[in-house]
Amino acid sequence: MMKATIERATLLKGLSHVQSVVERRNTIPILSNVLLEATEGSLKLMATDLDLQINESVPAAVDQPGSTTVSAHTLFDIARKLPEGAQVQLTVAEGRMTIVAGRARFSLGTLPRDDFPVIAEGELPTQFELPAETLKQIIDKTRFAISTEETRYYLNGIFLHVAADGTGGQAVLKAAATDGHRLARVTVAQPEGAAGMPDVIVPRKCVGELRKLLDEVDGSVGVSLSGTKIRFDLGQAILTSKLIDGTFPDYSRVIPTGNDKILKLDPSGFKEGVDRVATIATEKTRAVKMALDRDKVTLSVTSPENGTAAEEVPGDYAATPFEIGFNSRYLLDILNQIDGDLVEVHLADASAPTLIRENDKSPALYVLMPMRV
Repeated sequence: MMKATIERATLLKGLSHVQSVVERRNTIPILSNVLLEATEGSLKLMATDLDLQINESVPAAVDQPGSTTVSAHTLFDIARKLPEGAQVQLTVAEGRMTIVAGRARFSLGTLPRDDFPVIAEGELPTQFELPAETLKQIIDKTRFAISTEETRYYLNGIFLHVAADGTGGQAVLKAAATDGHRLARVTVAQPEGAAGMPDVIVPRKCVGELRKLLDEVDGSVGVSLSGTKIRFDLGQAILTSKLIDGTFPDYSRVIPTGNDKILKLDPSGFKEGVDRVATIATEKTRAVKMALDRDKVTLSVTSPENGTAAEEVPGDYAATPFEIGFNSRYLLDILNQIDGDLVEVHLADASAPTLIRENDKSPALYVLMPMRV
């Protein structure tokens, strides 16, 4: 038995968080369900895909404590379609869950809560706090570079590790993602409690769910981790995930240190120029050619199917003129993350990795492999 009453908006918000963890197609029926647990004054919701688990607690008037599991997507769709401001009554009896709101009434099949799998966290010895804003920055500035190649599973996430930074030996936390074509890295001050933490790779799906939840968090997020699991405590919601079991490559080897040809330009003008000439690029030819000359760059794209496009962009450049090509999509992904009004492009030659950053003080740094053009 279970009986609880909850505001539609409160129920909808909680369900919107947990249902996105639930996979649409499941061979194990209970994984399609959300676990509902009514206790004094609150309704706890939980969903999992066996790798990622979310727990959320929302206020509710509970007449009879109890628990059950019911289809997550169905319950979410019902809550979405209920009238605004409705009070939703949830009652469980004899293997059915009855949902009553206004004149609408639904009866759904349930599965016993004892069959619901829970991720066993084990000990999470490393614990620290990160401001929600810092966590957003880490995710937004690296996530686009996460590899989607399933065969290179160890690249399917964001790599987090602590290090002593070269400048004055400050302890820092670094986040990196790469797909072999580009690399994104963010460096932030090491939070108290993170010293000695194991190197971890946080899976793409966990990163995506975490980022959605962060929009509703002010203040700090509690992070607890071991070598195999990580947990994010966001107040009302707690996200627990298995980590990727693999070794992230030593990415520092691809970050160039001797690129001495430096181009400085306005990132928005540069981005718009690349975007315009890339209009005629196709799946096959995504390359944009950059011809560097004194204080200007000529961007051009040649497509056998569509024709040609070119645009000149002013920039501060005094080194030897030369030409280099990049995948226009990758270049735009990086330029989209540049917030300031100046971007530095550090080049060596047409075949060497190129370094892109706002300046030497900015927390984010990007490396892009060139393309033949």
